[in-house]
Amino acid sequence: MDTEIRPLDGVRVLELGNYVAAPTAGRILGDFGAEVIKVERPETGDELRNWRLYGGDTSMLYRTVNRNKKSITLDLRTEAGRRIVLELIGKCDVLLENFRPGMLEKWGLGPEVLNAANPDLVITRISAYGQTGPLSQRPGFAAVAEAVGGLRELVGDPDRPPVRVGVSIGDSIAGIYAAFGTVMALFQRERVRPVPLEQRIIDVALNESILSVMESLVPDYLAYGINRERVGGRMEGIAPSNAYPTGDGYSIIIGGNGDAIFQRYMQVIDRPDLAADPELQDNAGRWRHRDRLDASIAEWTRLRTRDEALKVLEAAAIPCGPIYTAADIVTDEQYKARNMIQPFRVDVGEAEPKEVGFPGIVPVIGGQSLPIRNVGPDLGEHTREVLSGLLGMSTADIDALEANS
Repeated sequence: MDTEIRPLDGVRVLELGNYVAAPTAGRILGDFGAEVIKVERPETGDELRNWRLYGGDTSMLYRTVNRNKKSITLDLRTEAGRRIVLELIGKCDVLLENFRPGMLEKWGLGPEVLNAANPDLVITRISAYGQTGPLSQRPGFAAVAEAVGGLRELVGDPDRPPVRVGVSIGDSIAGIYAAFGTVMALFQRERVRPVPLEQRIIDVALNESILSVMESLVPDYLAYGINRERVGGRMEGIAPSNAYPTGDGYSIIIGGNGDAIFQRYMQVIDRPDLAADPELQDNAGRWRHRDRLDASIAEWTRLRTRDEALKVLEAAAIPCGPIYTAADIVTDEQYKARNMIQPFRVDVGEAEPKEVGFPGIVPVIGGQSLPIRNVGPDLGEHTREVLSGLLGMSTADIDALEANS
């Protein structure tokens, strides 16, 4: 399968990003065939290498987010490092970065300079609040963006302070938008040339990325004066849909909010009276009576094990599912069937490398996830390959560069 044709074969990306957002965009581009050259600081590299590091010298988080890439080390604080970046830019299609706005310009690597080095270059920039506007110079991680974008206020139970989703969802969403924007710019470049520089700059803000997935949060406020609030495991205005406890100590998710589904659902839990209740014939009515509905459903689920409840619900075509942990995911037949857990032998700090499963490539092309070519590389693993192969630098020149970094 490694001979599969990938849509972005032949595209070369220079990634100057750290942490999660820009590297996620680079990962997606690399997943589908782009050659992604990740530039890291000498000695320390991307800080993600040490996040959630339980053993070895490189975290599984780094290995996951930076798969299908090459790692080179350059010190962008030095003139030599910046010169090599400009030389590499001349041989790339995309520059991907997530520094604070103005940092590239401070280093003499602003869009105009990059454009002079490569007039076809797509420049994808990710920052907390975007490259323009009164907050553009303010630093910010995804945690802040998730709050400013409106997400944090809606996560958790109404009687407690807001909580955070357990992954860097703001960074990941921004990375997806950055990858999409990059591919759009590459597509436009193939249709229209020359493309003006301003049309080749993709400006992704973390807070705007969050806002864009907040559905009708803002229109509902402006149209009706509605300020949405936290509703725990529910979804505002949609019922019944929640997590329900089972008799063996688990919880299951059941979404019975469609009108026709609701009718079948109530028959399954032996509550035809609720199915016939005039107050419960549409979502608006069911939402008003959500507490009563959830209590009735929980009475039914508590009398059954997780597997028993799911079997009955699935037989009636009621959308439902278990709440998976990592242990559940790695044994799930659906994930296996679509090649969504792919094994690699990696260093985990033990005497021998260990076989570790990594999440597959999304979206699926050809019925199964494309194979991951490599997990996140060791720091500087490809420095000599890239600098000698692309720039023709001699061994002595590379040695001198590394000695001065």
